[in-house]
Amino acid sequence: MNKRDSLHPSSLIPHSFPRHSTRRGCCLTAPRPFDTITPIIRPTPQNRCQSLQREGFKMAAPSSNQEHYVGVELCASTARAALVSVSGDVVARRESAFAAEDIAAQVARLIAELRDASPARVAGVGVGLPGLVNPQTGRVVISSDLPAVVRGDLRAELSAATGLPVTLDNDANAGAMGEYVGGAGRGSRNMFYVTIGTGIGGAIIIDGKLWRGASGFAGEFGHITIDPEGVECTCGNVGCLETVASAPNIVRRTHERLLRDSTSSLSRLGLNKDFTAADIAHAAREGDDFAALMIERTGRSIGTAIAAVINLLNPERIVLGGGVMDAGELILDPIIREAGRRSFQPNFESTQIVVATLGPDAAPIGAALLARDAAASQ
Repeated sequence: MNKRDSLHPSSLIPHSFPRHSTRRGCCLTAPRPFDTITPIIRPTPQNRCQSLQREGFKMAAPSSNQEHYVGVELCASTARAALVSVSGDVVARRESAFAAEDIAAQVARLIAELRDASPARVAGVGVGLPGLVNPQTGRVVISSDLPAVVRGDLRAELSAATGLPVTLDNDANAGAMGEYVGGAGRGSRNMFYVTIGTGIGGAIIIDGKLWRGASGFAGEFGHITIDPEGVECTCGNVGCLETVASAPNIVRRTHERLLRDSTSSLSRLGLNKDFTAADIAHAAREGDDFAALMIERTGRSIGTAIAAVINLLNPERIVLGGGVMDAGELILDPIIREAGRRSFQPNFESTQIVVATLGPDAAPIGAALLARDAAASQ
């Protein structure tokens, strides 16, 4: 989990979203199961949805006349790192699996590889990870995915191992900063960022700066209550958005509907007991009405929560990322429709709802930029 990390000892929700060696258990940029799909931003009469081509982030030409920063996204079993220029361009990338213990030494080796590849001086390191980071101490308060980082002081350990200043932050915040500077949020002043994958996280940017709230943990979008009579969440609440719309819970809800609804037996999903969220979206694209229904209802739940954000914050732009959004218009259209139906209309009409464009680069780029900003503030 990311900033929406578990505060509750029990975990009632199966983690059955597809993973492979390059993805984390709960990284914000969730697995990319729909590689043949270009996420679509659908214009509607009620909403100014900006059409942004999905390009990823282009590699920058090496430059020796400026400082560089290393950004790292830590996942449950994978570290993804990027060497990033001061303007947010990716110069080089590295990725490596790592063990749950002795994380600092493993990440330090990855950073060393990028320092060796850098044509310019590396001035700092930023790390985005799935957990709550105390902004005053820089220590991880909670991370069920990486409990070892809670027991230690990762920032101090990495700084000692690399000789560089290190900035730690929640991975949703890192992803938001990446999209804000170089992705779908570029050009806006106020942005709300959402990531929907194995978990659901969020981050708020106001006047170009992350808004962290009183304790530093603002943006818990996944824990907006959608169904007061619903399923218990890992946070201890009942009916959080995450219990409905995260990838494992899309699978859970689909299994439950298959068992209780005789009409759903016509769905091809019933032939595979181990289907994933990616399989549901694929079946929907292939004309499976039941699968399309489950994706559409998921979008409506997300749209209901998005409406609350629109009403409360009236952001200029809402950026939707994470693996679940790879379903494209199948899920985007119901999100926009439901948000429009439930929002205060003047607020809705002034908010753009767009799909994230940086994919797995978002958090490493954002983490590097947070390190850049921390260095500038010294």
